[in-house]
Amino acid sequence: MLAVTDGVTIRPLLPAQDHKRIGEGDTGANTGGMGAYAPAPLVTPELMERIQREVLEPAIAALSQRGIDYRGVLYAGLMITPEGDPKVIEFNCRFGDPETQVVIPLLETPLEMVLLACAQQRLADLPPLVWKAGAAACVVLAAGGYPEGHKKGAVIQGIGSAEAMGAMVFHAGTKLKQNQCVTDGGRVLGVTAVQESLAEAIAQAYAAVKCIQFDEMYYRQDIGHQVQS
Repeated sequence: MLAVTDGVTIRPLLPAQDHKRIGEGDTGANTGGMGAYAPAPLVTPELMERIQREVLEPAIAALSQRGIDYRGVLYAGLMITPEGDPKVIEFNCRFGDPETQVVIPLLETPLEMVLLACAQQRLADLPPLVWKAGAAACVVLAAGGYPEGHKKGAVIQGIGSAEAMGAMVFHAGTKLKQNQCVTDGGRVLGVTAVQESLAEAIAQAYAAVKCIQFDEMYYRQDIGHQVQS
């Protein structure tokens, strides 16, 4: 649950579902995140109200009580119990990756307007955030062996073709070497698509992924399984 705050007011962004495990069906080692989608249907309007009241507002109130004037992004990592109760795993003082790659593309309100309101402590005066209709999905392309270990320096091909399909390709573990884009990290690229429905966004993201190649490229083929099963 990404939110923005000016230290007094806190506003949630759209809820996003991450996929932390390396393997299909949420199996295997933990990672930085292998893909995401937004909005997450799991978070109903009623649950969003609870998260605002029980998690986000108490968090900034506690910061204030400790004399911390925190302004910016507050990222609450949550799990929802079978009973529907939100439980906090962690807080981060940053955007989340790859959640941001599906949340921000859906934001119609200019991001700089939101961040400036946070910095100037006038978030309460900002009109309600405007969101695009539809949904976004992101598939992370990782280097073979991630997260235990991975090779670097593999030439990446097909990014332009993926972008020509309308996808957004976010660079993570890449670098430019002799005018070629090569791998330089465990999570290499994030391929995001925005469509009218979640199913269409997921399908377009995977279609764009098939345009991209590099040696030992790995990605989960079940991003969004929670809403497609």
